[in-house]
Amino acid sequence: MTLTAPTTTIRCPATALVCRNCGAEYPLTPIHACAACFGPLEVDYDQALLASVSREQIESGPTNLWRYVGFLPVGQVPESRISLNPGLTPLIAAPCLAAELGMNSVWVKDDSANPTHSFKDRVVSMAATAANGFGFRRLACASTGNLANSVAAHAARAGWESTVFIPSDLEPGKIVQTAVYGGRLVAVEGSYDDVNRLTSELQETDEFEDTAFVNQNVRPYYAEGSKTVGYELAEQLGWRIPAQVVIPVASGSLLTKVDKAFRELVAAGLVENTPWKIFGAQSSGCPPIATAFAEGADVVRPVKPTGIAKSLNIGNPADGPYALDAIRRTGGSIVHVGDAEIVEGIRILARTAGVFGETAGGVTVACLQKLLADGALDPAGETVILNTGDGLKTLDPVAEVVGPTVTIKPSLRSAREAGLLD
Repeated sequence: MTLTAPTTTIRCPATALVCRNCGAEYPLTPIHACAACFGPLEVDYDQALLASVSREQIESGPTNLWRYVGFLPVGQVPESRISLNPGLTPLIAAPCLAAELGMNSVWVKDDSANPTHSFKDRVVSMAATAANGFGFRRLACASTGNLANSVAAHAARAGWESTVFIPSDLEPGKIVQTAVYGGRLVAVEGSYDDVNRLTSELQETDEFEDTAFVNQNVRPYYAEGSKTVGYELAEQLGWRIPAQVVIPVASGSLLTKVDKAFRELVAAGLVENTPWKIFGAQSSGCPPIATAFAEGADVVRPVKPTGIAKSLNIGNPADGPYALDAIRRTGGSIVHVGDAEIVEGIRILARTAGVFGETAGGVTVACLQKLLADGALDPAGETVILNTGDGLKTLDPVAEVVGPTVTIKPSLRSAREAGLLD
């Protein structure tokens, strides 16, 4: 299978797949690993075409991620898109959060506003559109939850079959949200890393040869969807790059692609080349990249995930070394926090910004606090934090610590006795 080049006024800038380790080139096909060194492949682009993208072209585009199609590997023909049209999610000024933390300026990029309430709609729109171009009509994935939701929804929108594999102990909200779309949902007794190994094996079987595994055989295209977060941040800030960005980290792909988006915008002359720092946030139950950073290591040692931040529980992160590179190159840092801190982070974000984030959002806020306490992050610098999913998906961690302030009878006397009329 080869991706068919579209005929359109916006030319597809993707030219090849390139190994991130050895630099070997491959055609735009549904493969994700280098045959020479087994390194991961990513999309390479015609730099002249990227440089031809203008602010006016972007601003006149659709009010979703496809406005950045001039920077993307697929979707140049609108009819080819298999998409819920995510993107252009709110960038929320959070002065109350900034004041509580002793900072000058904090913004919350709230990707819970996407169609299935997480940033995964961005990457699945890329993967499903690539799958369509390759002639696939079935989608599958290994997931910690949000990806499962999005794959099932995209397949339902397209009228395709889906098979989604998840750890059997996933949060109930994410299981229900995946199952409701009517695809095949397979719960596996094991961690995400066990699930991912299983799907890697299934991908090689005859029964799944006609299936696009969004985070495996079409992963190079899938990963490019995360760049749109970075493009949006710059556009929403008036075409400038924020000084500091704090990003929750599972595989590390989102972090690396936000950094890549900033570099592409600079290269295209769409923003001024001002310095930025990339910061990562992990759970102490699964901190392999943060541990490697603290140790000064380039190799990320796998860990067995635990803890409440299940969407970040990838013990063997595929993009770990590249995340470390982006963090170190930009002068950032990556830290991890425990479950109690995560719960408090969820509550702080809700109380000060009106954003109810899932556990990954709590990780991000708690790590922001830790980075400030460590002196790694400048409280005077303009800072953006990413909330990647909706708190309604992960109610259990906060259900035991929040609830009615008081219970009263339906009378003024009862209200007065409760102190409501003081």
